[in-house]
Amino acid sequence: MSWRGRLSLFVGWAADIRVPRPLRPLVYGLFARLSGADLSEGQLPAREYPSVGALFVRRLRPGARPICPPPGLPCPADGRLQAIARVSAKGVFEAKGQRFTRAELLGPGDSWLPPGALIGMTVYLSPRDYHRVHCPLEARLLAAWTLPGERFSVAPAVVDRRPAIHAENERVVLVLEAEEGRFALVLVGALNVGRIRVLGLPSAHQGALPQPLRFERGGELGRFELGSTAILIWPEANRRRLVPLATLEPDQPLRLGAAWGHLA
Repeated sequence: MSWRGRLSLFVGWAADIRVPRPLRPLVYGLFARLSGADLSEGQLPAREYPSVGALFVRRLRPGARPICPPPGLPCPADGRLQAIARVSAKGVFEAKGQRFTRAELLGPGDSWLPPGALIGMTVYLSPRDYHRVHCPLEARLLAAWTLPGERFSVAPAVVDRRPAIHAENERVVLVLEAEEGRFALVLVGALNVGRIRVLGLPSAHQGALPQPLRFERGGELGRFELGSTAILIWPEANRRRLVPLATLEPDQPLRLGAAWGHLA
């Protein structure tokens, strides 16, 4: 294991240490000031979370992130738009300095999607963001893979210097099927991301699920225990085409549930 992996495990362990209740206002207030996180959006008062890790993956209060109506496609997470990549039939991603093939990113999950061109939309989650990922469509989770890799930081400055970082880092690849067709969500680990959890899925699951898991449109799918990147992969061969919003710009802030495209 690299030093990045060991550091990530240590940070995950440290984040789970219980904070005595009298110290929580001080510790959590410092976390909010350093990260820019808005703790008032949490489902519970900040003092009710037993650790920094629990505070980090806090659920939001009901109604904090409205889900856009169809045909809008809701963003699956808070964050910033890192890239929109239109992937050629040869399967090569080229966007914002990144260059890798769909097979390198998706691993065995690539064969579960239709061949040909794709659209990939990437959202980067910083420490200030809500760190739960939600399903953009009503869908069934058919298969999942935990792919080993590095723990490079995915901060924008680092991404600009490493042309295949999303295919190099440890990641969880989820293949889902909606009425509109099959698609994938790739949850990319990074430096200090100790764990990636998917609801109802055993840790490090590999391959097809014995019984597909059903998720509602806008329903919680999983979480990063600390921060990272989520990539939506949409095959152009699907029954409906994904059209990103024309107003989207690199580094634009995104909110879970807000439309970042529509299905035509």
